[in-house]
Order: sequence, then C-alpha cells, then structure tokens
Amino acid sequence: MDCPACGSLVMLEVGPERPLSTSLLQATLGADTDEHIEITRDCWNCGWHEMRQLRVECIDTTLGDETTVKRAALVDEITDELTAIENVETLEDALAEIRQRRQLEPHTDKTGKDTPE
Repeated sequence: MDCPACGSLVMLEVGPERPLSTSLLQATLGADTDEHIEITRDCWNCGWHEMRQLRVECIDTTLGDETTVKRAALVDEITDELTAIENVETLEDALAEIRQRRQLEPHTDKTGKDTPE
C-alpha cells in the first residue's frame, strides 16, 4: 500500500502480541471469537500513522461435503497411479476399462429428467 500523504511505501504491522512477520490473513484465520486484532500502518518517509482494530464477532467454519472430499482424494490417488505407469499399452488398457465400466453404469440425471443417449 502507498502512503495517502506522500505516496511512499507503508509498513503494515499486525498485533498485539504477534511476531512482526505475522500477516493480516494469518492473524484473522488464527483469531478466536471476541478477539481484537490491531493493524498499524506507518510511513517511514513522512511519519503518517494509522491504527485500526478489528474485533472478531463470530467464526463460521465449514468442513466441506464428505462425498466431494472423498472423491477428490480418490481422483488424486488414481492420478498418482497413472502417472507412475510408463507403459503406453497399460495406460490404453486402463482407459478402455474405465470407458467400458462407465458405459455399464446406470445413467443418473441430477435434474430428474430423462435424457436420450
């Protein structure tokens, strides 16, 4: 950020009782309910100074959809396995097997409408 008074670079510090290297994002994500976070901005060129305080009112946390998380982990595992295969014929066989299995699966439409194949 630039200083509103002189345009020089502004130093941002997050406190209280946090190391100088703490970013605002780290302080916010690590905060507890009803905690105060102080943000100090200083311009070393002209002496401009500003201090702000944030108070965390509530924290909502979502862990995500369990099915989506499991699916993503399986996709990562499959990708790792396929990456390790060097034989092109083995990869072609794996692709053919996957396509065959997908054709045998019953088609489910999330909208509930019948779709012609």
